[in-house]
Amino acid sequence: MAKVFEKKGLTKKSDNISDWYHDVVLRAGLAEYSDVKGCMIIKPHGYALWEKAQAVLDSWFKEDGVQNVYFPIFIPMSLFQKEKEHVAGFSPELAVVTHAGGEELAEPLAVRPTSETVITGKFADWVQSYRDLPMKLNQWCNVVRWEKRTYPFIRTSEFLWQEGHTVHADKQDAMLMVMQALEWYAQFYREHYAIEPYIGLKSESEKFAGAQATYAIEIVVPDGKALQAATSHYLADHFTKVFGVEYLDEEGNKKFAHQTSWGLSTRAIGGLIFTHGDDSGLVLPPKVAPQQVVIIGIAGKEMADQEKVVEYAGHLHKILKDAGVRVVSDVDFRKTLGFRINEWELKGIPLRLEVGKKELEAKSVTAVRRDNFSKETVTESVLHVKIPKLLETIQHDLYKKSEQSRNDLTAEVSTYDEFKDVMANKKMFIRAAWCEDAVCEAAIKEETKATTRVLELDRVHESGKYQCVGCGEPAHRKWLFAQSY
Repeated sequence: MAKVFEKKGLTKKSDNISDWYHDVVLRAGLAEYSDVKGCMIIKPHGYALWEKAQAVLDSWFKEDGVQNVYFPIFIPMSLFQKEKEHVAGFSPELAVVTHAGGEELAEPLAVRPTSETVITGKFADWVQSYRDLPMKLNQWCNVVRWEKRTYPFIRTSEFLWQEGHTVHADKQDAMLMVMQALEWYAQFYREHYAIEPYIGLKSESEKFAGAQATYAIEIVVPDGKALQAATSHYLADHFTKVFGVEYLDEEGNKKFAHQTSWGLSTRAIGGLIFTHGDDSGLVLPPKVAPQQVVIIGIAGKEMADQEKVVEYAGHLHKILKDAGVRVVSDVDFRKTLGFRINEWELKGIPLRLEVGKKELEAKSVTAVRRDNFSKETVTESVLHVKIPKLLETIQHDLYKKSEQSRNDLTAEVSTYDEFKDVMANKKMFIRAAWCEDAVCEAAIKEETKATTRVLELDRVHESGKYQCVGCGEPAHRKWLFAQSY
């Protein structure tokens, strides 16, 4: 196996998951580093994954009445600084333009780290009456957060995302939107990325700057660390009061509207790589794979043999395409068979169909699953039925594997000694009672580098009688803790 790793140019995942991750990003052709430190160039294979996410989520948003807009990337500093808690939260990562056109600007411009301020400013113009509500907007765009420690897809100074911004008559309607967005993200990860995440409420110190409550999707990475993979915020009337977003209700009374914001970024691709990838490279769930099946032609140097394989591969290609399968054919006999197989395995194509003299004579293919490398023979006559079903099985199996891994990497502890032992020696998620005091939270983080991740949704209304794992004071709910990326 050592020769295989060397041939693919990959670090073994179990040896060093960080080096392995960078190897996969580069070798699988997902992205490469740019000339600007902390930024990346997303290559076609990586961008195709983002396009799949866009297509799925955008269709769900629009079904709910969310409309797409686009706002400028530059935000006047006076506008950005209106909500004090918000600006304090983003100041360390803020990029600011002070000169343009060869002159110093009269007012500096913040380069968009998020758009609550600029969009809320327009809500004040667009919302006048209860008849204007709810107003639901979303934009697909880039944002800039000047990160000191960067990681491709996971944490970059510039990244792509969608940010939903909605305004509602009251808290009840706004909270329905918050939970709807959270459910979209959970459904996307489960059904399309085949990942079972944790879903829940963030602590006061971990919530979004300017929000009253933040809910998040947390992925359990195979090394036991956490990856925050999407968020949905209830902003209450914090921004609407600052920017004057008022409406007349049915009785003619003026009221401040309630607001939400929610987003998912290209960080999702990082979670996908971490969760499913293996020592041979990327492993893509069929639902989001740009190509679900690769047909690999196998032939010797005889031109006549190659032509027969090419013709048969083309015939199979059409059958699968007509069956709705995203398929690509590789009949480039100038490259060795081993090289071609390695390249497609690196790219994570869910299913490989090998076609050579043996298969041609038997009117069949040899199907090789990327997730577990199991092989089976499939006859041409049932190809249009068998391959889509096999792709469904791969999707299901990847999800169940993720669910099992998440559970296996979560420990429940009751004492601080247990907590410290797990964090130091096992690197897992920990479920433990916590008093919800910020000082206690900070002390735990200082000693163990573990932060609160979420209070799981089914525990939000819990009212148990526990002892806080950190300070020993009374606690009523159990939270998830982990070290994070």
